Amino acid sequence: MASQNTKNTNAKRALRSLAIAITVPISLTMFIIFMFGSGRKYRVLAKPLWFPPLSFIHLASLGSSFLMGFAAWLVWADGGFHAQPDALLLYLTQVSLSIVWDPLVLVIGARWLAFVFCAANFVALFACYKIFRGMNVNPFAKDLVKPCVAWAAYLSIVTFKLIFL
Repeated sequence: MASQNTKNTNAKRALRSLAIAITVPISLTMFIIFMFGSGRKYRVLAKPLWFPPLSFIHLASLGSSFLMGFAAWLVWADGGFHAQPDALLLYLTQVSLSIVWDPLVLVIGARWLAFVFCAANFVALFACYKIFRGMNVNPFAKDLVKPCVAWAAYLSIVTFKLIFL
């Protein structure tokens, strides 16, 4: 019976930590979107057809936050952040970099600076992918990072093109 109680306690702890790992980055992203994401200036720009609508940018950013939170939890659950502290630093760096696009582009209009931050976010995500791939943790973690890397690359291209509009 004691073994069953231990399993239940461990399962509850795992679910609680998973909820925190996913909720924190999504909450930060949602807060930034609600505070800075109206984007009137972006909506009125004469953009090429392949530019995403602002709602897609926000949904993709939320999706990326979810996937990275889940990937980070998988790494943490296997003890990866203790074995490789650089992985945690890279994850926190990418979370920080990923939330600055809305204020920089939509409020301040600092497109060059936004491009620098997008490119840095891409590099941080790619580094997360490489480090997660090289660790002895759940291999699914690295696969969750791939769409985030692709999104960061696409948003970097869009932001670069915004400079010349």
